[in-house]
Order: sequence, then C-alpha cells, then structure tokens
Amino acid sequence: MKFIKTILMGLILIITTLWGAFAVYFGDSHTGIVQTCVSVVFGLCGLAALISLGFPRWRKRILPGYAFLFAAILTWWLFISPSNERQWQPDVAKLAYATFDGDRVTVHNIRNFDYRSEFDYQPAYYNKTYDLNKLEGVDLIAVYWMGSAIAHTILSFNFGGNEHLAVSIEARKELGEGYSTIKGFFKQYELIYIVADERDVIRLRTNYRKNPPEEAYLYRIQGSQQSARRLFLEYMKKINELNVEPVFYKTLLDNCTTAIWFNTRINPEHLPFSWKVLLSGYVPEYLYESKRLDSRIPFSELQKQAHINSRAQAADQSSDFSMRIRVAIKQP
Repeated sequence: MKFIKTILMGLILIITTLWGAFAVYFGDSHTGIVQTCVSVVFGLCGLAALISLGFPRWRKRILPGYAFLFAAILTWWLFISPSNERQWQPDVAKLAYATFDGDRVTVHNIRNFDYRSEFDYQPAYYNKTYDLNKLEGVDLIAVYWMGSAIAHTILSFNFGGNEHLAVSIEARKELGEGYSTIKGFFKQYELIYIVADERDVIRLRTNYRKNPPEEAYLYRIQGSQQSARRLFLEYMKKINELNVEPVFYKTLLDNCTTAIWFNTRINPEHLPFSWKVLLSGYVPEYLYESKRLDSRIPFSELQKQAHINSRAQAADQSSDFSMRIRVAIKQP
C-alpha cells in the first residue's frame, strides 16, 4: 500500500512539474529570460521533490515548499486573461461581427484575401446582408494534412446558388507566432471565428498551402432549415460575444471541431458527444453513421465525391467558385 501511494505521489509530481514549468515558460503571450529561468528553477524543484520521495527526512522539508511554489504558479496562471488588444497577424487582425434587422443579418468584415502564395496576400474584407429565409442548409469542410485522424473543420452556410458564408474557428496568432498544439493548452492563443468568403478560406487550403499539402472534402449536411437557421444565429451570437469578451483557444476543449459541436447544441436534435469529435478527422464518418450525410451510397464513394482540391484549383478566382467546387456533390 505504501509503495502504491509513493508511485501515485510520483506521478502527481511529474504531471504538476511539467505543467507548471510549461505554464511559466510560455507565460502571458510571450516567453522572456526571467520566465525561462523561473521555469528551469521550478523544474529542478520538482525533480528534487520527486527524489525526496525515497528519503523520508528530505520529503518532510521539500514537499511543502514545492506545494507552495506550485500553488503560486497556479494562482498566477488562473489570473491570465484573454485580450483583443495584441499585435495580430494580418490574416486574423479583424474580427467579424453581425447586426440584425428582422430576418436580415448583415455580417461585417467578411474576409476575402487575394492570395499569391500562402503568406503573400492582399487583405480585403466586405460586408454582406443575408436573408435568413433563403438559408438552405449547412456544409462541412474537413481539411487533412497529417493523416486521417486529425482534420481542420469548417462550416459553410448555404444561402442558395453561389451564396455561401464560411466560418473557420481557429487560434488567433500574434505577429511572428506559429501554431503549437502544446501551446494551445497554456492560454497562448485567443479564439477567433474567421468569417470568410469560400474563395478565401477554402482556396487558401486547396490551392496555396504546399508544406504540407492539404486535402479538402466538402459534405452536405442533412437537416432542417430551422436547424440551420438556429445554428447560423448561434454563430453570429458567438462572434459578437468575442468582440466584447475574448476567450482563449483550447487545444482539447475549445478548438475548430469541439466548438462546432458546442454550437450545434442549440438544436434539439444535436448529436451526442463522441470520441470522433476529439479525433476530428473522423467527424465526417460520425455524421455518416448518424444519418446526417447522404447515406444512399457507401461512405467511401461519398468521400470521393466530396474531395474538392482539383475543382477548387480549376475554379481558383472565379466568381462562381462555390458552385464549381460542388458540381460533383449530389443533393442529399
């Protein structure tokens, strides 16, 4: 029993030491020399506490000090707050917002960049008014770049014809900052809903990202017009809230896919949570199994129809881009 207790205490020390060292190292947005030194010192304290488990006399002296240091770091970390006032990268510099007039919703700052390469682009935004009575449904775009288990998921609201409004939920990065899954656990990114023209947010991934290349699949979700309407309004509510009260992006709990699932809970018939939501690459398969995608054909065939890279590359800057990437996708 004593041995098991020591093992459990050792595991707790390892986990809290790693967490505390990373939390201090990353800090509030940027890493400095002082943070690095404090992170190393705390890591050494954790190591000393771990070793002390084998020496009862040391343990009584070292563990209380370690516990105090960890409590101080945890308290400091809990008080780190998200902000909309940082030096943002140009592609996430502007937040979208919506205004309402009955069934008409005007979306402001819809991103529509003109790309020459992934990092060479001309920023551009526009405003557009959408009639909720014309909302026909919702499409899911799943983008893969590192195997079948992980995908970036985007929802696109279909207002008929070539009128589609895409929303990509992402980590809002500062100038010179890259994306890191680990940093997403430590309050390093704010959350942003990028509201964009499909020629921007889809074409960027199919036509311009080469290292690594990304493969995009577009699926038409089966559901009622009322469900699509409620979901769209929930999205608009969320983007307005983020303008007033920013929140942190969370690698596991508030990311591009889990946020979609949380938003869909506005509908009574929303899907139950599944491990396939966490392993986002399997979301299309989960929707298919739940009869939310066209089930008249096998999923493998549906997936082939959904692959849009070649069609997006052919459409490129065409004004009917949204229609052209959907030509092979059957109406559910």
